[in-house]
Amino acid sequence: MNRIVRLPSVPFPFVWLPKSSAQSTTRPAAATAQPIAVEWATAEPLPLDVSLTFLGAAHCVTGSKYVLTLDRGRNRQQLLVDCGLFQGLQELRQRNHEPLPLVAADLEAVVLTHAHIDHSGYLPKLVKDGFQGPIFCTDATADLLRILLLDSAKLQEEEAAFANAEGYSKHHPAEPLYTVADAEQVLALLESAPYNQTLQVTDQVQVIFRDAGHILGSAIVEMTLQGARQSKKLVFSGDLGRYNNPVLFDPTPVKEADVLLVESTYGDRNTRIEDPEAELARLINEAVERGGVLLIAAFAVGRTQTLLYYLKKLRQEGRVPQIPVYVDSPMGIRVTSLFRQHPTAHRLGLNNPFDFSGLHFVSDQQQSKALNRLTGPAIIISASGMCTGGRIVHHLHNRLPRPQDTLLLVGYQAEGTRGRSLQDGEKQIKMFGEWVPVRCHVTELDGFSAHADRSELLRWLRGFSQAPKRTFVVHGEPLAAESLAQALRHDRGWSSVIVPEYLESDVLFTGI
Repeated sequence: MNRIVRLPSVPFPFVWLPKSSAQSTTRPAAATAQPIAVEWATAEPLPLDVSLTFLGAAHCVTGSKYVLTLDRGRNRQQLLVDCGLFQGLQELRQRNHEPLPLVAADLEAVVLTHAHIDHSGYLPKLVKDGFQGPIFCTDATADLLRILLLDSAKLQEEEAAFANAEGYSKHHPAEPLYTVADAEQVLALLESAPYNQTLQVTDQVQVIFRDAGHILGSAIVEMTLQGARQSKKLVFSGDLGRYNNPVLFDPTPVKEADVLLVESTYGDRNTRIEDPEAELARLINEAVERGGVLLIAAFAVGRTQTLLYYLKKLRQEGRVPQIPVYVDSPMGIRVTSLFRQHPTAHRLGLNNPFDFSGLHFVSDQQQSKALNRLTGPAIIISASGMCTGGRIVHHLHNRLPRPQDTLLLVGYQAEGTRGRSLQDGEKQIKMFGEWVPVRCHVTELDGFSAHADRSELLRWLRGFSQAPKRTFVVHGEPLAAESLAQALRHDRGWSSVIVPEYLESDVLFTGI
């Protein structure tokens, strides 16, 4: 009878002998050799443990970063979903200068939902700290990053230089968080793909990008984790857009997930207005009647293009006067051109709605300064949308004291931003180290936000055929996040809904 010996797999054959035989130099005369059958064993993969750590967008709407840790015995892999910069309140911005609780060089990869700086703006710092892995995103997001990250780095350098020149920084000398050279290194690491294509991120992780309808290239990330015994699906909503947007497609419905991270920017309120065109026309006509300039604070990505779409339509229909329109945002101008390069990523196709008589794109800095002499009527669209940086700050410095001028806020204004202070009715605003009185007319138009409101978030969540095993409500201020979480618990009956804390870690799966 044959003896069967099961051995571990090795890269070369060898002869196995019992220990007693191996130590003996002679074989007993009476011994009869017995055949030995050898089976090579294939090592079974070890089970996988998965945890998630919230390094941003927890109890706030900025700094999105989620670390996924995959433990398989002695083999540990970590990857980052989103890599955003904190903006707004000083206590939040200070986190940008604090070391992350990880080794950047050890990260396997970064997966991005979209290009907004609060989701991508920390990438140059991550690379500066040693990260050299791939950065996965959609094709349009990659093109946007080539604009936004370089612009962000340039602003960091300029603000540090200005602070040093004026002497108002608490740090001497003021240093930028990262430089243009750091941002350029990020671009070499980008690996992009169209929507609905499966990407192999690591040997255990695959992702598919679905259209989120928030900005050009924005994505919902469907992530599959392959364990030794079973696979699990994680869904990261990213920032969800609005339904029936004239420029972008509706957010893609998702039917199932084991774990869901959903944004909650407007989790506590509805912002949709019945007729945004009529509201915009009314505000423009009122500004013209005041005889001044209408200054619109608009994000360079998404909001500027939507405004141009509506302005062209209103002018063609004769609902607003044919006054000059100036887009004073170099980044906004470059982003507008990307819509032609990605015709399948939006509703407009190859058409160009961003051209009409009286529209002027202002790239040159001297031309921008010349706009200070405008007395109206005219429209200036400038960034950033929260009035935290960019050319809008210089326009605010010039326009806020003028009673005949109007400031229109058309996007979400985070806590701690100039836009939020203006929205809250502050009578003076600090900029360039001095207090500027607010005498102009300040108004807002919520219906132009690129974020889904509460009803639209719930509409997207109704697409799930059953409740995820765990749902984390992120990217919302505390009241907004908790309000959406309560709706899911009580109205939808989802049993495990969590509003995570900053730096909180949760074990998602064990032994899969």
